[in-house]
Amino acid sequence: MAGPGAASPALALALLAVATAGVGAQRATVEDPDYYVQKLWSREPHDQRPEPELEPFSPLLPEGPGEEERQPRPPQPRPPTRATKPKKAPKREKLYPESPPPPPGKNSNRKGRRSKSLDKTASDDHSVPAPGDVVRESCPPLGLETLKITDFQLHASTVKRYGLGAHRGRLNIQAGINENDFYDGAWCAGRNDLHQWIEVDARRLTRFTGVITQGRNSLWLSDWVTSYKVMVSNDSHTWVTVKNGSGDMIFEGNSEKEIPVLNELPVPMVARYIRINPQSWLDNGSICLRMEILGCPLPDPNNYYHRRNEMTTTDDLDFKHHNYKEMRQLMKVVNEMCPNITRIYNIGKSHQGLKLYAVEISDHPGEHEVGEPEFHYIAGAHGNEVLGRELLLLLLQFLCQEYLAQNTRIVRLVEETRIHLVPSLNPDGYEKAYEGGSELGGWSLGRWTHDGIDINNNFPDLNTLLWEAEDRQNVPRKVPNHHIAIPEWFLSENATVAAETRAVIAWMEKIPFVLGGNLQGGELVVAYPYDMVRSAWKTQEHTPTPDDHVFRWLAYSYASTHRLMTDARRRVCHTEDFQKEEGTVNGASWHTVAGSLNDFSYLHTNCFELSIYVGCDKYPHESELPEEWENNRESLIVFMEQQVHRGIKGLVRDLHGKGIPNAIISVEGVNHDVRTASDGDYWRLLNPGEYVVTAKAEGFTASTKNCMVGYDMGATRCDFALSKTNLARIREIMEKLGKQPVSLPARRPRLRGRRRRQHGRQHG
Repeated sequence: MAGPGAASPALALALLAVATAGVGAQRATVEDPDYYVQKLWSREPHDQRPEPELEPFSPLLPEGPGEEERQPRPPQPRPPTRATKPKKAPKREKLYPESPPPPPGKNSNRKGRRSKSLDKTASDDHSVPAPGDVVRESCPPLGLETLKITDFQLHASTVKRYGLGAHRGRLNIQAGINENDFYDGAWCAGRNDLHQWIEVDARRLTRFTGVITQGRNSLWLSDWVTSYKVMVSNDSHTWVTVKNGSGDMIFEGNSEKEIPVLNELPVPMVARYIRINPQSWLDNGSICLRMEILGCPLPDPNNYYHRRNEMTTTDDLDFKHHNYKEMRQLMKVVNEMCPNITRIYNIGKSHQGLKLYAVEISDHPGEHEVGEPEFHYIAGAHGNEVLGRELLLLLLQFLCQEYLAQNTRIVRLVEETRIHLVPSLNPDGYEKAYEGGSELGGWSLGRWTHDGIDINNNFPDLNTLLWEAEDRQNVPRKVPNHHIAIPEWFLSENATVAAETRAVIAWMEKIPFVLGGNLQGGELVVAYPYDMVRSAWKTQEHTPTPDDHVFRWLAYSYASTHRLMTDARRRVCHTEDFQKEEGTVNGASWHTVAGSLNDFSYLHTNCFELSIYVGCDKYPHESELPEEWENNRESLIVFMEQQVHRGIKGLVRDLHGKGIPNAIISVEGVNHDVRTASDGDYWRLLNPGEYVVTAKAEGFTASTKNCMVGYDMGATRCDFALSKTNLARIREIMEKLGKQPVSLPARRPRLRGRRRRQHGRQHG
């Protein structure tokens, strides 16, 4: 077992490398092995970084009538002078960089795109650029999509109705099933004319650098803005239009409703308010848009409101987005720092041949210890839901660091649980989303596998098999209530099953997982099974499992320790308010899904699986990762601890002390059983209470006992010793003598036939 001293030489070398590398380390390439050591283990804590020194500037806008009062002429935008591609999520930089920005990352022209200035109209020059000769920089989003910008900071000239108000004008916001309700898919102006606008109050001076727009999210309507002006103000009364030379700049908008379009301002503008003024829109459509604003808030140390709401973290982790190669390198670095408790392996390959990497964290990596529960986190089944992927990479670093620091809680968790982390189940999809970047990928780029399959509902539908058997009263005589076999058609090569799905199934059949969580994005809730409705033709219906109370507790254990999930004051992400169940929801009562990972896991294995939606923004900007880590860190740990603290555990052995595999553990009153692992050990998650538990296995006499689950920490030990049945003993003796045992059920018909023949001869 590694102690803290074992890491000291490596850590000292890493610190020395950072001290000597200076600024050059920030531009190190992926191939440089020291780069990751510097970034991961020697990074200055987030809350100790000095504020950059700002150059003096004159933020006051000119007096006089605002630009809004002028009657704008209908513009005739022309196409951009050259097509440009979107860049990756930018790295955090100083507000006034002293050197040119790093070269752009991988680009993609498949989804979100960047547009340049369009037409100009003669006007006086009242623009207010950022002071000094500022080198072009990339600022992060203000947070319309992540809800950091509140509804009270969004205003509009007019609205069509409340459900299309300014508060709905957020990038990637989704409309409800019934679009004519309070939750529609954009801001839409009440009138279609050149005087309409939507504005954002940043509540502090901000260096605005760009605008991203989308059209209205709708299944039935097509509405988007094709061009617009941008205005800024310090007081919301006097407005200055962004210019290009001597004329107002007209920015090219959208050409369809879902692909985000980025427009960078020709010169960064310093102001508190920013306003989008549509100039043209789709023919026969309405003025509707969703947007995100790029801007760097200027430091204001005298403002208590901002200091109070700024989230920092003291964890020294690598807060960045990692592509496939960087993820693999990061795993290697952690493995080298904690070789005694980590192991890197893969569970299979993606459609494109990328390995599906997993990291095991245990005091004896590589082996299942008798009596030790197995746990897993999976992320990235939808490749564009990136936050879960980065949270697992941060969790990996955190567990290693805290174990080396002898954090009692983490040491106990590692020594009592075998933890498996799969950060990227759909690496093919992630690479597509990574190319688009955190703001320009839209809602679905990279969601599916390379061959277009949604992994999350690509598992066999065992619910229907179980429920039909229950209706015919064939459970458990013909169909068990657990470990239901996978249908033959699903196992055929011609079945529409992703390579990633098959890999997960084989992995879950090999390892006796007790509890698992799959991290997803786009919402803030924990969903528990069943995910599929039982009633035909319904799309939403509460469909509980026999272990509903346990699942609800597991879901609540995560939600209640998350910083935002159970906060009644927080705004809903899109359309659903999950506060009535305190940040949790039964999957089928939300929306029905056949063949989900949660349902499959429950019905085919011992594992209790839940879906954890970790954030409204599927792909948050890199600058948001420290806060998202703080939001989820405690929840990630508490959820892992549940299998150690709740329920019963034990061994099922024969009278010689040998473990009995595949023994069935039944709990009276709960119509769902679990089975022992290959060594005869089992775990059964239960809420506090007294239970009548039965262990049975083929060839053995069943054993029943009362098991008490208390409120104290730790699962209750409940062992069973089974004796062989008389028939099993006879068979064992005859096998030793080289004789085959007689099957009594098969022998009875032969005996009856012999008696009939004898009776016939006597009366013949």
